Amino acid sequence: MKNKVNRQLDEKLMDQLNYQPFQGAAIGHPVKQRVAPKVRVSTGEDKLVDSLEDVVKKTVKDGMTISFHHHFRNGDFVFNKVMRIIIDLGIKNLTLAPSSLTGVMNELVIEGIKKGAITNITSSGMRGSLGDFISHGNLENPVIFRSHGGRARAIENGEIKIDVAFLGVPNADSLGNANGRFGDAVFGSLGYALMDAQYADQVVLITDNIVPYPNTPASIKQTQVDYVVKVDKVGDPDKIGSGATRFTKDPKELRIAEMVNRVIVNSPYFKNDFSFQTGSGGAALAVTRYLRQSMIDNGIKASFALGGITKPTTDLLKEGLVRRVMDVQDFDKGAADSMHSNPNQQEIDASWYADADNKGAMVDQLDVVILSALEIDTKFNVNVMTGSDGVIRGAVGGHQDAATAKLTIICAPLVRGRIATVTPDVTTVVTPGESVDVLVTEVGIAINPKRTDLIKILSQVPGLPIYTIEELQQLAQKQVGTPKPLEYQDKVVALIEYRDGSIIDQVKQIKD
Repeated sequence: MKNKVNRQLDEKLMDQLNYQPFQGAAIGHPVKQRVAPKVRVSTGEDKLVDSLEDVVKKTVKDGMTISFHHHFRNGDFVFNKVMRIIIDLGIKNLTLAPSSLTGVMNELVIEGIKKGAITNITSSGMRGSLGDFISHGNLENPVIFRSHGGRARAIENGEIKIDVAFLGVPNADSLGNANGRFGDAVFGSLGYALMDAQYADQVVLITDNIVPYPNTPASIKQTQVDYVVKVDKVGDPDKIGSGATRFTKDPKELRIAEMVNRVIVNSPYFKNDFSFQTGSGGAALAVTRYLRQSMIDNGIKASFALGGITKPTTDLLKEGLVRRVMDVQDFDKGAADSMHSNPNQQEIDASWYADADNKGAMVDQLDVVILSALEIDTKFNVNVMTGSDGVIRGAVGGHQDAATAKLTIICAPLVRGRIATVTPDVTTVVTPGESVDVLVTEVGIAINPKRTDLIKILSQVPGLPIYTIEELQQLAQKQVGTPKPLEYQDKVVALIEYRDGSIIDQVKQIKD
């Protein structure tokens, strides 16, 4: 069968897993009955357990679904501590359901798959050796990739039923009140972990910092927690930051950022109380700096900034250029530290951030969003999941979720090395072209033909180079040539959900 973005899907697998093909970005206003979290009554005594091994033995059984969060990013110690115990205990047939998988987790996930401990995975993304391992067909069942909002929806609707959530935190008291703001391994907002804390049957907090009761502010509350375990270290604070918080000096990235800013400033959305979301890469951070100056020059202030937050964004908050920061994840120490001192930096969970099925997600209020891409095609479909070689090397993240903004801008270089970014067809569709309004490259911009209003407005901006997306694709092809078509085997190794739970694309096993 084919879906709305003309992607061939495995009909037998779709029927087996009870999936519907993607039919469009307009998902309506469904009326859904949400599942209720299971509650185990506490005795009122503290919940401290002597060792992590003891709590794994108490909670994890064959066939369960277990979850983790990725707020520690590459500084995470918790995941490998838990998985090492699970593998050594000989537990089998687990579904791994983290908010995302980072590179430091790869080795233990691969070992767990080889030894039968892990037979299913659902996540936002994966990279490196694990992505390569999965792309070669080494997991029994296809990975289900969901956006951050899609994961929240699936948890709240009962499609992901978490048996045990192992949540690393930089502080907790003996009954389980915890936050991400204080301790040696602070990471700020606990936005993704809050879903697990609320809905998992059993919640285990892992920390290296037991503090006096009651611990406030409590992002995770004692009403949600079953066990608390103290370990030597939960994470490496030097590796929690993304490393992408510098102001880029790359001329190509700066040119892209400057053009993105010109698109925003000349759009109808650049006015008092506009809202925006940017990313954490070099070009996106540079956009924040350019946008700051444009806001000052034009006397414009924003109502809120959203998403994964960096220091340049919290600096705007401190300066009064942004009234509120709605924070689901912090990408650097500066953003995490800002939560200590600024009450206008609001921690939000992934449902409030981006669940399409709740009573109102923050992404639905966005005016402007700047997103990146591995590939974008002549239909404006975007790939952030697989490389041009077909190997899984990315994450859905909040890409689909935020692309519902009034002005969705994709910023990407025309080519990377000898690989075209603008292509006739992307390798994997993650975000549909109907959600995308403008592509900005270092060469110039392309406006989605459906946005006749933007074409009319931006065509009047002096010196702003405008191309059709087909012209940009031809320019890219002229630089790097035409690659050979990819060859795949029959096995489907991953399914990509759209934010409403339909399937927007599949990833097949690559041929060696």
